[in-house]
Amino acid sequence: MRLFLLSLVLTLSSAVVASAAGALPYGSSLSFVAYRNGEPIGRHTVTFERDGGQLKVSTSIDLAVKFLGFTAYRYTHRAQEVWSGGALVSLASTTDDNGTKHSVTATREANDITVVHDGKKTLLPSWTLPSSHWNIEQVRQSILLNTQKGTEARVNITQGPRENVKTSSGFIPATRYSYTGDVAMNQWFDDRGRWVKTSFQGSDGSTIEYVLQE
Repeated sequence: MRLFLLSLVLTLSSAVVASAAGALPYGSSLSFVAYRNGEPIGRHTVTFERDGGQLKVSTSIDLAVKFLGFTAYRYTHRAQEVWSGGALVSLASTTDDNGTKHSVTATREANDITVVHDGKKTLLPSWTLPSSHWNIEQVRQSILLNTQKGTEARVNITQGPRENVKTSSGFIPATRYSYTGDVAMNQWFDDRGRWVKTSFQGSDGSTIEYVLQE
């Protein structure tokens, strides 16, 4: 029952990413409840920590789809990013996709990013951003690093209309961005550049939505 999770983690770097090092539009954490066809299935949480001149970003995803009281599908993902001067310094992630496990490390070198995924080594351009959703700079990219599998994801991202996005406490105006290619989803960022919603269709036709908790 492999649902939607490539997109989830595809489901978010270059030296020009000012938001990652400077005017970060978040507090210490960001949390979403994930819904499948209107039913809650888990949470996606991101935390931010300043450590000297570095920014440390940690992602935790815990999802479970239940059927007749049994867990039919379970997904967990943990990732840690380190940023400095607007550039990604390193990334490490582990994923358990309903029993299929992945591990990824990425390290910035002089001219590229060295990625090791499930024991395999690849090189990506130095400006490649990880697919972690929080960084609005990804909407201006055509290549993302899949933080679940460590592979290159080619995407086409187009800006859509401003819409009122539902959160746990009401509605906020935000701009929709549509992703196609290796990633198929919609993301919304508000006027401050905060990630405030994600939605997409699962491989089984289900509708997946992230609702911001604030």
